[in-house]
Amino acid sequence: MLDIFKSVVQKIKGPANAASQADEELELQIATCALLLETAHADDTCTPVEEAHIAELMQQRFGLSREAFDEVRSLSERRRRDEIDLWGFANTIRQGFSAEQKMQVMEMLWSVIYADEVLADDEDHLAHTVAKLLGMDHRDMIAAKVKVLNAQR
Repeated sequence: MLDIFKSVVQKIKGPANAASQADEELELQIATCALLLETAHADDTCTPVEEAHIAELMQQRFGLSREAFDEVRSLSERRRRDEIDLWGFANTIRQGFSAEQKMQVMEMLWSVIYADEVLADDEDHLAHTVAKLLGMDHRDMIAAKVKVLNAQR
């Protein structure tokens, strides 16, 4: 009888757990995309190259189709308009990603910054701020920057 009860509970928990995980994944996608969009807009000029690069990064990192990315981007833009600061996005990533995944986000951020081959002061400041909000060491943030720069050569 206990086995039957456990089986029923597992079946009930299964779909809810899957839905919860899907919601968490979507929140991580939105937070990541929002930070990348914020980075692209940091110098007050979001170029088509930066826009395309964000789409490519998000599709590769999260395995999104173009349509799925467009939806995530739309949600991210809406949240960016509603949020006062970056803390909420960074906190979602800080809690939901491992140190290695946070490093990947930082590499994505630097990649967006250098997509137009120019490092503006506002972009550099934003990268430092995001690294702090993610709880990353300064040396890890710089390592992500160097990795992106070396990949561009």
